[in-house]
Amino acid sequence: MAEKKLVEAITSMSEDFAQWYTDVVKKAELIDYSNVKGCMVIKPAGYAIWENIQRELDRRFKETGVENVYMPMFIPESLLQKEKDHVEGFAPEVAWVTHGGLNPLQERMCVRPTSETLFCDFYKGDIHSYRDLPKVYNQWCSVVRWEKETRPFLRSREFLWQEGHTAHATEEEAVERTEQMLNVYADFCEEVLAIPVIKGRKTDKEKFAGAAATYTIEALMHDGKALQSGTSHNFSTGFAEAFGIQYTDNENKLQYVHQTSWGMSTRIIGAIIMVHGDDSGLVLPPMIAPTQITVIPIQQKKEGVLDKAYELKNMLAGKGFRVKVDDTDKSPGYKFSEQEMRGIPMRIEIGPKDIENGKCIICRRDTREKIEVSLDELAAKVEELMPQIQKDMFDRAKAHLEEHTYEAHNKEEFVDVFANKSGFVKAMWCGETACEEQIKEDMAVTSRCIPFEQSCLSDTCAYCGKKAQKMVYWGRAY
Repeated sequence: MAEKKLVEAITSMSEDFAQWYTDVVKKAELIDYSNVKGCMVIKPAGYAIWENIQRELDRRFKETGVENVYMPMFIPESLLQKEKDHVEGFAPEVAWVTHGGLNPLQERMCVRPTSETLFCDFYKGDIHSYRDLPKVYNQWCSVVRWEKETRPFLRSREFLWQEGHTAHATEEEAVERTEQMLNVYADFCEEVLAIPVIKGRKTDKEKFAGAAATYTIEALMHDGKALQSGTSHNFSTGFAEAFGIQYTDNENKLQYVHQTSWGMSTRIIGAIIMVHGDDSGLVLPPMIAPTQITVIPIQQKKEGVLDKAYELKNMLAGKGFRVKVDDTDKSPGYKFSEQEMRGIPMRIEIGPKDIENGKCIICRRDTREKIEVSLDELAAKVEELMPQIQKDMFDRAKAHLEEHTYEAHNKEEFVDVFANKSGFVKAMWCGETACEEQIKEDMAVTSRCIPFEQSCLSDTCAYCGKKAQKMVYWGRAY
């Protein structure tokens, strides 16, 4: 009965996707709720995924010349006010500190919602000459945004992320860095998380507060909603002019620096859950899974079974895999359900008869396919299967994205798709913010991005009928 209850504890995706998601993050022990309203406790299973994301992203950042730093978590109000669009964009979400101990502060401070202003204040004193450029910095930290509606990983009042902040001598260098970091994110999502993404530019309405241009990667969740999964912003000289960040060029003339910022947060864990999960729980891509293989001994009290399980574990760990033995006193069936719930990519079942016959069973989490393999060939089979699982997971997610991407050539088609289907809609747009706002008001649909790969579907805007400017991906989003 116990193993049945474990899976029954998850609501079916098709019945209630939001409840399915909540059930999975709780039952797989990724998070717990806390007494701090809107904030979550990230448990070891969830934090281990974040550590793998951090490790892999950090390595990729450093390959492009990024250095890590750390800024204060408090921002004086006067500093936040320096860039008008920026402060307006974040004002509704800011948490303010008004007292130090028992004494009122002379100037209230906000807990950082993002750190552009802190980096600008620092760069102003640190950059003097063209020889000081570029500055290519990143920090791993938490930020606070006072969200009204919160959901684990997707929206919480405090969340973990990285934020890169760079300063360059020219606009060309800033644009190049903005695009480079977007590509780092896209490659990371596709190669490591097995999540296909659409790369493009945000409309002016949807761009970051204070940015000249915002680039984004958009992913499609299993329920057909979009998730903005990473952004990269070109600030041009906007922040530099507001903060007075100047350098002397090689002709001894004063110039403003050109800046960028880019970030990815723990909400990407929400994407992993919603792109790959199923009714039994998590399905983790092998590259990001904290545990890649669980060895489950059958009839483990029989002589030699546990010894053999640990022998297999040590042999596979020696090949570089992350392996655990489940030697708890739960039933094998319960252990299978638990391994599936936690999304561990592969399990190995070994019992007395298997040992006698020199064999074991491998079971893939993604397809549930069971493969009998001789113990002599186990390492080779695991080495062959692990990258195959990673590839197959990406291919399935890519097929889902393509199957749920539609074209709309006029308002009737546009309205019809969103009324009857879920996913991305590609449609031409006039480029006017008023039209974009009307779509949001009428249909609760937002522009996701203006993709770099453009195609002309018609000469007119699919919604208002005016002359078309760009093809846009539209969707309902988290």
